[in-house]
Amino acid sequence: MQIRKPVDGAATATMLLLCLIWGMQQVSIKAIAADVAPVLQVALRSGVAAVLVLFCSRLFLRERWLPGIGLGPGLVAGLLFSVEFLCVALGLRWTSAAHMSVFLYTAPIFAAIGLHCKLPEERLQRLQWAGIALAFAGIVITFLGPQDPKNLAAAPNPLLGDLFGLAAGLTWGLTTITVRVTRLSEAPPSQTLFYQLACACALPLAFAYGTDQLSFHGTPLAWASLSFQTIIVCFFSYFTWFWLLRRYLAARLGILSFMSPLFGVAMGALILDEHLDASFIMGAVLVLSGMVIVNGHTLIRRKR
Repeated sequence: MQIRKPVDGAATATMLLLCLIWGMQQVSIKAIAADVAPVLQVALRSGVAAVLVLFCSRLFLRERWLPGIGLGPGLVAGLLFSVEFLCVALGLRWTSAAHMSVFLYTAPIFAAIGLHCKLPEERLQRLQWAGIALAFAGIVITFLGPQDPKNLAAAPNPLLGDLFGLAAGLTWGLTTITVRVTRLSEAPPSQTLFYQLACACALPLAFAYGTDQLSFHGTPLAWASLSFQTIIVCFFSYFTWFWLLRRYLAARLGILSFMSPLFGVAMGALILDEHLDASFIMGAVLVLSGMVIVNGHTLIRRKR
């Protein structure tokens, strides 16, 4: 068994780059929503990225995939992953990229609660339950706080969009649980990633076809955004993340990953000119603080 080492300077710098990429993801989708429907964007980028992952695994990494899990846990993880990004695509029609970034990253909360019920070694401590309560309070404040009129003009139904974002975080958390408690935990990362991307192409594409969202205006910005989402987000960043997980302590990396919604909020304000109202800022701070407590409780207890 490979011994994972503490996070060093190289890992921190790599995580900083990954969080910047992940924070840009929602902004990239929303920036070209008028040219390519978000649900079609998810389907196209996932399909191309799935082919790239399969090509890389077979020809370069020469990995041996586990047999007999494609139609079992592989399909379950893939469907959950596809529902996650379907919720992201639908939610971005109604809410801002900043809101989506925060609610999507509630996934570790749902994963921690689910793993608490499934695995004895993942039992939550009192400090972690306090973090979950803090994050839940932030969600309530964000949902029930007053909305700025400027935001309502750009996002006509933020409550519905935020609910889709929360659903995306839930399905991401369920995906993590599925990977942890099934044979997928023994499979090469590329195998799990391929199942996820393949389903994230098929289901959103069928939804786009059924709801007549197949129009594509190939503007330079649309091509640039789709290229970024496909090559940088779905292929490069996910492979790099799995590479880090196999070499460094996962809990330490998990804490660093919470920079992603911060970058998402900042990029939404800078690039899309999204206005951040006081209730959202307060709620986001509580949500992120709660998630850091849940995932970093061991380090916090050591510091204390």
